[in-house]
Amino acid sequence: MSTFQLGDLTVNRMGYGAMQLAGPHVFGPPKDREAALAVLREAVASGINHIDTSDFYGPHVTNQLIREALHPYADDLTIVTKVGAFRDAEGGWLPAQSPQQLEAAVHDNLRNLGLDVLDVVNMRLMFDVMGPAEGDIEAHVSALAGLQQRGLIRHIGISNATAAQVRQARSIAPIVCVQNQYNLAHRHDDALIDELAQDGIAYVPFFPLGGFSPLQSSQLAEVAAELDATPMQVALAWLLQRAPNILLIPGTSSVAHLRQNIAAATLVLPPDALRKLDSIKG
Repeated sequence: MSTFQLGDLTVNRMGYGAMQLAGPHVFGPPKDREAALAVLREAVASGINHIDTSDFYGPHVTNQLIREALHPYADDLTIVTKVGAFRDAEGGWLPAQSPQQLEAAVHDNLRNLGLDVLDVVNMRLMFDVMGPAEGDIEAHVSALAGLQQRGLIRHIGISNATAAQVRQARSIAPIVCVQNQYNLAHRHDDALIDELAQDGIAYVPFFPLGGFSPLQSSQLAEVAAELDATPMQVALAWLLQRAPNILLIPGTSSVAHLRQNIAAATLVLPPDALRKLDSIKG
């Protein structure tokens, strides 16, 4: 697998997102705990060294699974987490963005992952839970920068952010990654991806396969048939070829599906296939 830098950390561009290891709607325990542990172990055994998680997945579920499956962690394993939200008793997603709440969330992640320092913490903005929305983020990023200075965080990222918020975050502290929704049919961040690539900053698309509404396209299905691949493998390969700073974190609770995702890292899309895929509109 090709690699990219998250600050001073070198990670393979094909990573793994742990969100789907929790129960339905990312709430509660997994239906099959042993299967969830097996997926995590297979991911690392297959060469994945970048795992994305958060203590508000479950809540606490995915971090505890990661610790059970993988601790003590390999020296080259990078675990990226998120703060900025919490789950209510019904599973709702609510903002938790005050400095005190962010510090508490960092300590929750440290405890449940069994770490002394978090590799990367993404500030998940919640001005609008459904997508990026403008708002001043100085207090949010400054709080994480303070925790970084105290040695609890190694690197800072930002998630669900507008381009203006990314610029503001970078004016406050070094930012190593931006995690926003982006895929074949959702390309609002095209200009931002290219800007970050020029500065060596990673862009990590969440919902790379469409998330709760899986990608469906006649062009995608046609290219997949031509290349003897699955549509989802083609969609992941397109992202890897879109820009060198894109890191992938597709999630799954299935070892078989995990292996399919990893195989997409070696799938090369020829120019004709790229032209067809680039014609897809969201």
